[in-house]
Amino acid sequence: MPTTLLAIDTATDVCSVALALGERIIEHAEAVGQRHSERILPMVQALLREAQLQPRDFDAIAFGSGPGAFTGLRIACGIAQGLAFGAGLPLVAVGNLEALALAASEEAPGARSVLAAVDARMQQAYWALYGIDGACLAEICAPALASAAELAEICRLRAPDLVAGSALKSFPDVAAGLACALAPAACAGAGSIARLAAKKFAAGGAVPAEFAAPLYVRDRVALTIDERRALAATGRT
Repeated sequence: MPTTLLAIDTATDVCSVALALGERIIEHAEAVGQRHSERILPMVQALLREAQLQPRDFDAIAFGSGPGAFTGLRIACGIAQGLAFGAGLPLVAVGNLEALALAASEEAPGARSVLAAVDARMQQAYWALYGIDGACLAEICAPALASAAELAEICRLRAPDLVAGSALKSFPDVAAGLACALAPAACAGAGSIARLAAKKFAAGGAVPAEFAAPLYVRDRVALTIDERRALAATGRT
């Protein structure tokens, strides 16, 4: 039977929800700034009303597990767990960098490898490398944290066909030195997460709600006073 699931994503300042109904994807997205906890449930409810469905009608609940904004990841995981517990459903955690790689590869069908990299603040980027085979992604390098200099060296050594994500805008000097296709505007939300989650669920990738957890990658989330001053002097935030 075709997989049906509800997906949510609050890893960035764009809050999004999506339904996977077999091959059909319905997605709602809204730029919310820091209002994820205020907006996510009303968006879920509106989408369910539109589709005339309830959480119990799905096979699973999916969420963007990170890396991304710490508070956003906790919200996505917590809301997904609450919905899953209430409906007696399992959860499917989908990495946000994997979702980004999928979205970027769909815009560059000739790419065989995609390095997804997003701004992680503190002059760093979250990145991961994926091999592309048609509509299938294979993780080559797991999500990790890198400085601008490290990201440039990773791209040189790994030589991806495509580099995608907001880190290219945050580190223009890195982007200028890359000899591959670039997709700085590429982004992905609950729709891409829903597509990946449907495949993961069909392959047995769901877990009981109590075992789901965000993928933070970075343990340290705050700068010291001196580090904040140094960063402010560069003009970056």
